[in-house]
Amino acid sequence: MSKKYKIIVIVLVLSLFPAGCMVGPKYKKPEQLKSDSYKNERNLDSLASVTNLKWFDLFNDDVLKGLIQKGLENNYDLKIAVSRIEQFRAELGYSKADLFPSFQYGATINSNKKYITPSTAGASMSWELDFWGKFRHENNAVKNELLATEEARKVILSDIVANIAIAYFQMRNFDDQLEITKHTLETREKYYQIISERFEKGYISEVDKVQIEQQVAIAEAAIPNIERQITFQENAIALLTGQLPTEIPRGKSNTELQIVSKIPLSIPSALLENRPDVKAAELRYAAANERIGVAQAMRFPSINLAAIAGFASADLSNLFLGSSYMQNASGGIAGPIFAFGKNKRRVEINRQQAEQFKFLYQQKYIDAVSEVEQSIQNVRTYQEEWKARNRQVQAALINYKLSHERYDSGYVSYLEVLDVETNLFNAQLSLAQLSERQLSSMVELYKALGGGWNL
Repeated sequence: MSKKYKIIVIVLVLSLFPAGCMVGPKYKKPEQLKSDSYKNERNLDSLASVTNLKWFDLFNDDVLKGLIQKGLENNYDLKIAVSRIEQFRAELGYSKADLFPSFQYGATINSNKKYITPSTAGASMSWELDFWGKFRHENNAVKNELLATEEARKVILSDIVANIAIAYFQMRNFDDQLEITKHTLETREKYYQIISERFEKGYISEVDKVQIEQQVAIAEAAIPNIERQITFQENAIALLTGQLPTEIPRGKSNTELQIVSKIPLSIPSALLENRPDVKAAELRYAAANERIGVAQAMRFPSINLAAIAGFASADLSNLFLGSSYMQNASGGIAGPIFAFGKNKRRVEINRQQAEQFKFLYQQKYIDAVSEVEQSIQNVRTYQEEWKARNRQVQAALINYKLSHERYDSGYVSYLEVLDVETNLFNAQLSLAQLSERQLSSMVELYKALGGGWNL
């Protein structure tokens, strides 16, 4: 076998041999606290209702769906996240290139024959063999970071959908409050006219007139405050949808809206590992774990191969003659001897960074379980509270009608009427608020369970 072919065989053997020489720890999934179900479980439903349900199937309001779609198209946080994914894809390709040889070309032209540097034209190859897995560990780390970034995009996606929906519900709540307040003001102004006429005729005392005048002013003062809240919510929705401040279109009221999903209120907590923020945290830990291997590989010698082929001649006119052709192949090894513990400390630094990412992952998992626990409890209690408050409103409406009849018949003072009317007004406002909280809590539960927030 010629010397040239021997060199080729040696290069091929050395290029294949590193596959079994990776140093560094193998990834092991961290242990988590597990429970079969949640503390506040109700009905054990299929997980498929969460994983298969997309956000556009969650709402029965086309206006709200349109706002969410606009937010997904225009939101700047989502655009930044998509750009960050493309950046990591480029970094992954950049990292993969280190696994392969690098080829270069070059040429030097010298017209002076007496000059010590001859004219040259050729190509060269250099290759640091990944004998200890340094480049493969780094490549795996970047790959996990890319996957974590894709999961982070899903987190932003779910935030956009949930935040727009909740802001919309809050805006419609203030719309309801404004309508309730305006209706209350109209009723009070009507009775103010009646009571003023009775006072002028001497049928009632000035106390009744002052009391109703005070209630009119209270209702008038509440309207500008609610209008400010509506403008605030409209601006928030405009920002979430990537628009300049504008009037937001209205669809159904909160009492007409409903969450049309069958969201399970009890699933095994282990399934929360599919939540994008939990998965992203684990992937970041996996990436940090790979970089321990990078640091460990840097403690071992690096093996380099090089080859060159081309032409060299002191006489430029003879550069490409056969006698000017030259080729060479070489190998080298270099490694640390003594660096006062620097290389060892590098490994320990990366080990502790990985440990921190592991703790962050475990903490994120517990946070996710806690969020679902709270969301389940919120859904249940808001539903119960809404039912009770709705009964209060119905009873208050009957009491309001009866108290006015008693007042018109002269059986009670207007102070009793005002007390009944105030209770009705407050109960109606509370019911409007609970309608919003019911809807919002269902969205928050869907988000906490890691439901289908896909485009």
